[in-house]
Amino acid sequence: MAPKAVMLPVLLSFLLLPLSSMALTQDFCVADLSCSDTPAGYPCKASVGAGDFYYHGLASAGNTSNIIKAAVTPAFVGQFPGVNGLGISAARLDIAVGGVVPFHTHPAGSELLFVTQGTIAAGFVSSSSNTVFTKTLYAGDIMVFPQGLLHYQYNAGPSTAVALVAFSSPNPGLQITDYALFANNLPSAIVEKVTFLDDAQVKKLKSVLGGSG
Repeated sequence: MAPKAVMLPVLLSFLLLPLSSMALTQDFCVADLSCSDTPAGYPCKASVGAGDFYYHGLASAGNTSNIIKAAVTPAFVGQFPGVNGLGISAARLDIAVGGVVPFHTHPAGSELLFVTQGTIAAGFVSSSSNTVFTKTLYAGDIMVFPQGLLHYQYNAGPSTAVALVAFSSPNPGLQITDYALFANNLPSAIVEKVTFLDDAQVKKLKSVLGGSG
């Protein structure tokens, strides 16, 4: 083997050593929210205290007086700076009777849902074969939703359902499919073409969800 080919992996190893050392020696990096987020997370805040590692925002129920009768209260890095760089975050999910969290994805993280109250029907669709995995969850049950896969939850019981959610990212992202299609200004003709829906259906959904075009 040529000397250059032998030296290349050795050189790369030395280049990576400082990065792995930083990851091992830095206990935490509380987000400085006055700066911009980056693919590597927020820059570290200079001065931190116990309050940076504490968040009370999930103690109260979210407002479910909306079209989907559900509320997601996040504890992502934007609300809870202490999770910056730790690869975790959380949220609270409240679903009123008849409520639904429509098909959506979290592009940057997997989700672990823990039902604390009520009954939730949930499922996700695999990307390789469009296989659907569904389950009815009761208080004490958990279900995992792999990163980036379309999934849903709805209230399948006679009372309000509540769940706590953990994510494998400080900023997992959230994109609801219905809103992505119908709550924007993408021309109806294009939406009709890519969804196979007729003009009346598209315009109705745009009207309901606040879209235009």
